[in-house]
Amino acid sequence: MSSRPELHTFADAQDLVVAAADLFVQLGQRAIAERNRFLVALSGGSTPKALYAALTRPHIAEHLDWGKVHFFFGDERGVPPTHAESNFGLAQAMLFHPLHIPSSLIHRMRGEDPPESAAIDYERTLRRIAAPVTGQWPALDLILLGMGDDGHTASLFPDTPAVTDTIRWVVPGYAPQGTRSRITITLGVINHASVVLFLITGRNKAVVVQRILERSADDPSPYPAALVRPEHGRLLWYLDRAAASELTIAPQHLTSREDP
Repeated sequence: MSSRPELHTFADAQDLVVAAADLFVQLGQRAIAERNRFLVALSGGSTPKALYAALTRPHIAEHLDWGKVHFFFGDERGVPPTHAESNFGLAQAMLFHPLHIPSSLIHRMRGEDPPESAAIDYERTLRRIAAPVTGQWPALDLILLGMGDDGHTASLFPDTPAVTDTIRWVVPGYAPQGTRSRITITLGVINHASVVLFLITGRNKAVVVQRILERSADDPSPYPAALVRPEHGRLLWYLDRAAASELTIAPQHLTSREDP
């Protein structure tokens, strides 16, 4: 497994979003320079929404060749793309449309289809575009993740089969509340990415953040987010001050930085 997670704390969500946008552009520039494309999986939620808005600002957007960015999704609710809860719909409104991203670079999960067939179709898409060699896991350059106050990430919820699937790349998910039908990438996909970036804000996440980041390496955790441990890539946690408020871990265990 990879080295310890890199923890970055920020005064508030706005500072976090600015830093995440800068990192997004830096990683994109590097991937395009090295491989002529940037493969990124997006997340839903309020913090990614703010990130999408930041990325469309001219002084940020002008620094990335958006014609070489392929957009995937970490998960999707079982709803049509025009539904208010659609992760694709959020990205379409806040990111793709403002930046005029061509449809050929947008690889959405079909939430309107039966979850099993949608998962199979999306795995085929990943294999066609993101697999470096037939039979290997996909090699995404960046996966953006959030986390619920129950410790779920993507649509990997505690005590559901999706969390323990070690074979498939994309599976149906099940949420205990809200829109229950989901589609999600698995931990195998997440843990083979070059960079995995958690974006966590809010006091309601603080206890789970502390339990995940301060557990010992051999301590089993009930939280799916704790199972995100990239094989060879970087794992970054971007936290605002509220989300980090329960942490007591010593600096030598996690690299901590707070932007002014």
